[in-house]
Amino acid sequence: MTQEQTGGGGGQRPVHVTVGRVIRPHGIRGALLVEAFSEVIHTLRPQSVVYLGPEKRRAVVVAFRPHRDRFLLRLEGYEDRTSAEALRGLDIYLAIEDAPPLPEGVYYYWQILDCEVVTEEGEVLGRVAEIIETGANDVYLVRSEMGAELLLPAIEPVIRQVDVERRRLVVHLLPGLREG
Repeated sequence: MTQEQTGGGGGQRPVHVTVGRVIRPHGIRGALLVEAFSEVIHTLRPQSVVYLGPEKRRAVVVAFRPHRDRFLLRLEGYEDRTSAEALRGLDIYLAIEDAPPLPEGVYYYWQILDCEVVTEEGEVLGRVAEIIETGANDVYLVRSEMGAELLLPAIEPVIRQVDVERRRLVVHLLPGLREG
C-alpha cells in the first residue's frame, strides 16, 4: 500500500499536492532539473499550471520530459539559466483538482492522517498521527487518546480496510506489533 506525498495534512483536503522539487538549473535555456516526489508528476504537460515555493507562485509548463532518474521542466518566463537559478530548491505543486485520481489501494497522506484505527474485532487503537516513510513501505504512527503509540506497517496483511469517507482504518494486528 503506497502513498502519494501531498502538501496537506491533518486529514483535511489540501489545496495543492506536492509533485517534486527543483534540484538546479540545467543548461543555459532555463530548463530545470526536477526530483519527483510523486507519481502525479507524470501528468504534467505543456500548458499545465504548477505552483512554486511556499508562496505557491503560478507558472505554466512549456516542456516536461524524463531525464535519467529525474525530469527536465521548462516554464514560461524562465528562458535562461539566471532566471532558472532563482527556482533552485523550490517545491513544485499541482492544484489538487488537477491531480488525477489515484489507483485503487493508493491514498494521499491527507486521506490517511487523523483516521480512526480499529482492529478487526472493533477495538479502537487511536488515530493516525504521522506517516513515516521507509524504503520498503510507509509506517503509520497510531496514537491513542491516552498517548500510547503503536507503529503499523502500511502493508496489506496489516491494513485490511481503508474507508476514506468514514475516516477509518480497519487493521489486523500481526504478532509482535503490540507489546503485551
